[in-house]
Amino acid sequence: MTSSGAASERPPAPADGAGAGGPEASPTDQAGEARRLGRGGIAIAAAKLYFIAIGFVQQVLLKHALGLQDYGAYGRVQNVGNIVSSPIVATSVQGVSRVVAAAAPGEQAAVARRVLGYHFLAIVPIGVAFFFAAPLITTLLNAEHLETPVRIMTGVIVLYGLYTPLVGVLNGLRRFGAQAALDATFATLRTAGLVGGAFALRSSGRGVEGAFWGFVGAALVITALAAPVLGLVRTTLRTDRPRAWQHLKFVAPLLGGQLALALLLQADNTLLGRFAADAAGALGQSEDTADTLAGAYRAAQLFCNLPYQLLLSVTFVLFPLLASAKAQGDAAGIARYVRTGVRLGLVVAGAMVSVVAGVAAPLLRVVFGADTAELAGEPMFVLALGLGAFAIFGILTTALTSLGGERESLLCTVAALGLVAGLCFLLVRGQPFGAGMLMRTALSTAAGVLAATLLAAWLVRRRAGAVVAPATLLRVLVALAAAVALGRLVVVRLPPLLALAAGLGLALVYLAVLTLLREVGRADLRLVASVVGRKRGG
Repeated sequence: MTSSGAASERPPAPADGAGAGGPEASPTDQAGEARRLGRGGIAIAAAKLYFIAIGFVQQVLLKHALGLQDYGAYGRVQNVGNIVSSPIVATSVQGVSRVVAAAAPGEQAAVARRVLGYHFLAIVPIGVAFFFAAPLITTLLNAEHLETPVRIMTGVIVLYGLYTPLVGVLNGLRRFGAQAALDATFATLRTAGLVGGAFALRSSGRGVEGAFWGFVGAALVITALAAPVLGLVRTTLRTDRPRAWQHLKFVAPLLGGQLALALLLQADNTLLGRFAADAAGALGQSEDTADTLAGAYRAAQLFCNLPYQLLLSVTFVLFPLLASAKAQGDAAGIARYVRTGVRLGLVVAGAMVSVVAGVAAPLLRVVFGADTAELAGEPMFVLALGLGAFAIFGILTTALTSLGGERESLLCTVAALGLVAGLCFLLVRGQPFGAGMLMRTALSTAAGVLAATLLAAWLVRRRAGAVVAPATLLRVLVALAAAVALGRLVVVRLPPLLALAAGLGLALVYLAVLTLLREVGRADLRLVASVVGRKRGG
């Protein structure tokens, strides 16, 4: 379930009371604070959308720069790197942000300086361990030919460990515009570095190494651009808070949850690569033959992960709203926010899945080429449905975390990881080398994620008293089935370019069915208009 970005981030949570102007804030102060948080959320969400879009373009360019097999090799290294870097990113941003935001205004600089020191020191042993573990990692993956790119990835991990705590300081100080600017800049630099490096060294057969050297260069530049943040924490004030053990106790559960999420996001393609390498070896073929299957599966993932990536923006808004309602003891508000967030997620995810699942093979053929479509066209249909559920899973686990259910959120993530990995071992391991391995991997992922999503929904309902109206779920499923059936039975028979153009209309068919079923109507238009009006007036 690899995301198109270098790391998958969760929204930083405000300190207790921070999202509502503090427990003793006046209604006017609370309203002003809500507007500021709203504008900040819009800025960060816009940056994340840009991050997603350019990350998608980046992957398409990389495939054409490297070819399918080397693109698969790149993806296998990125999968391993993300397992380490994603928790570092999320823990650094959220951990530093929460501590800084919770500090008294006069102490924020001193507290930020102290926790930055903890994070900067922690990244050194992590980087050293990853560098020297490269031979063991590639042996476990049956991918010894990728040892050098894995070692190069160490540079990215270390630089992330220096850069992301600085972003956490900006978030904690609520300098959301600066944070969004850094996010957008890094997305651009990363794309230029990866693609430029791949093109620079591909003629020598070292295109994968070139891509990762370019990645290191981009991470180095963005870290230098973020360095002025250190000027914000210059102070003569000394503080002993938080102590190292206190901060570790605070971030350890967050790190554990993010590690579980990172493992979940990378599990299917990582296991596919290993099992495909074993199957290739059984046929007397080179281990790097597996990279072709991994590359095709990764291309399908990019489309199928779009609903999850897009709906991360919903969690940036939902998280502080739920946290604030919980702090105020507003049970009715909690239920309302959960129902609204999940319903919005279902409607938006359904629209995207209707296109991706409806015209899977033509979509891959036009964007990634016939070689990719031949291998991953049918698996992509199954994966699109499964990862549509994963988008809702992301909203549900965020809701649990917002409402104080961090352990329940972690339980759901670990359950999803266990189900996906276990099904991959059961259904994919030992299978003959070929496209059938991709289909089995997609089925394993879809089944595991769906089961975990149902578990998360039950836990959210138990804690919040609501999830989504059953009628809404039924209408979304009916509309999705209608749009996907039209795509699979009619649209895919058209020439690829025409099928792709017509496939975009499947989202309109989906929305039309929802309108006929009275799930989408004037109330939704008024909601959109009110949001736009607030944004303009805000």
